[in-house]
Amino acid sequence: MGTVGNKLSIAALGGVNEIGKNMYIIQYDNDIVVIDCGSKFPDESLLGIDLIIPDISFLLENRDKVRALIITHGHEDHIGGVPYILKQLNIPIYATRLTLGLIQNKLKEAGLLAEASLIQIHSDSSVELGSMTTTFFKTNHSIPDCLGVVFQTPEGTVVHTGDFKFDLTPVNEQYPDFHQMAEIGKNGVLALLSESTNAERPGFTPSERIVGEHIEEAFSKAKQKVFISTFASNVHRLQQVVDAAFITNRKLALLGRSMINVVNIASQLGYINIPEGMLIEAGDINKMASDRVAILCTGSQGEPMAALARLASSNYRQAEIVAGDTVILAATPIPGNERNVARIVDNLFRIGAKVIYGSGSVTGMHVSGHASQEELKLMLTLMKPQYFIPIHGEFRMLHQHKWLAESVGVDKDNIFIIDNGEVVDIENQVARQTRKIPSGNTLVDGWGIGDVGNIVLRDRKHLSEDGILVVVVTLSKMDGKILSGPDIISRGFVYVRESEDLMEEASLIVKNTITQLQAQNVNQWNSLKINVKAVLGRFLYEQTGRRPVILPIIMEI
Repeated sequence: MGTVGNKLSIAALGGVNEIGKNMYIIQYDNDIVVIDCGSKFPDESLLGIDLIIPDISFLLENRDKVRALIITHGHEDHIGGVPYILKQLNIPIYATRLTLGLIQNKLKEAGLLAEASLIQIHSDSSVELGSMTTTFFKTNHSIPDCLGVVFQTPEGTVVHTGDFKFDLTPVNEQYPDFHQMAEIGKNGVLALLSESTNAERPGFTPSERIVGEHIEEAFSKAKQKVFISTFASNVHRLQQVVDAAFITNRKLALLGRSMINVVNIASQLGYINIPEGMLIEAGDINKMASDRVAILCTGSQGEPMAALARLASSNYRQAEIVAGDTVILAATPIPGNERNVARIVDNLFRIGAKVIYGSGSVTGMHVSGHASQEELKLMLTLMKPQYFIPIHGEFRMLHQHKWLAESVGVDKDNIFIIDNGEVVDIENQVARQTRKIPSGNTLVDGWGIGDVGNIVLRDRKHLSEDGILVVVVTLSKMDGKILSGPDIISRGFVYVRESEDLMEEASLIVKNTITQLQAQNVNQWNSLKINVKAVLGRFLYEQTGRRPVILPIIMEI
């Protein structure tokens, strides 16, 4: 599966035609560098699955060539897969200070911190990785310490933007480095990989600073408690909540494990500045005057077990939302989460809370961390790439980004829209997309990585739709006669007490089937089970129109 000869290869193992689980690879000759290692959340069809991470079988097959994992920033869709991948492939990880802090926390929880090799980088770092020299440049996003990555290879320069926007008045004064980007472009860029999340949005993405003003205004107008929910990883937004609480003389409580973790790490490393004595424990919320407290919580995406959902259903032990409290959702729902968020908003209105929600432009409580069309065109203009690969987005976003690139002068034949696993090979300045490497989803369920496949998921779906019927029969070891049973136990199929006739008939059918088979000298357990399943399945479908999972258990005494 490895490449041959001195060619440059670029591929995605995750992050294209989807939002989440970002992972890209750059290979020159026998050196492979991995960029990002994200996760994404499952949809309703993946029953019981906690997380989806990239399939890294290509990296495992070529483990002796993998030089490093470079992380562009600390969001879950870029670091969420790190502990799971590191269990299988322990490679050095290069990341900025805050990103490393967040990764260390994950590795500590997974018991992997001791053997991990973590190397801190910044925008002026230069790292030799086999035949490639890697340098970096500063970008803005909704979390501090974001970098774009530059790979200088013998074939030419490859640039990966990471997630970015051009915020000229950033909250933390980490300005995007236009000069360095222009310099990179001036020196010649062979291939650019640029994110496409907001490729459908015209104009420029507004500055994060606008949100701070709106939060402060809402805090000062609130007569009682203020609850505000946002992404825990949006460190700039968290700082603005702290500032608003300080200006309006409120104490601040944190609810939700990820919120507490991120605030702890970011304040220890100096990325959030919280005045002494401002933070209070959740248990102290009710001891304060209601106009002197603010609560920062997780759950802005409607996650059923997160703090906001539990507060909205009056199911949080240490805190309560009451009529007249203000609740701010400082995030827009990720596509697919709208229904869950709407349910929470309904519950909050039912309680009598004042709810500030809706897309960012309506309330001013959220701006995106991603570049809109004019900024994407600016990045393309600064870099002036010969070849362009739009990444980080669903198919329509990648197409929009392609058109934007054409509009600023990139040759349409030099733009590659790839799928996960597709490889762009560049040799002697000529790029081709003709081959694929293994890629796909690895499903994480509890501690199991990749051990839940299609068959298990199919069974879970079957169980969730039609339930299960367990048939227990005890046979005599001596003559094979039925000693007890058949006993039928139903879960999620029919309510037994209201279906006694059906159960009796089913029991009789099982008894007759076993007796007939024994008369034909069929005594193997396996054959008995298969026949019982088939006959009973047919009968139940005729009677009820349902196909439960039938589990025959045959014992001998």
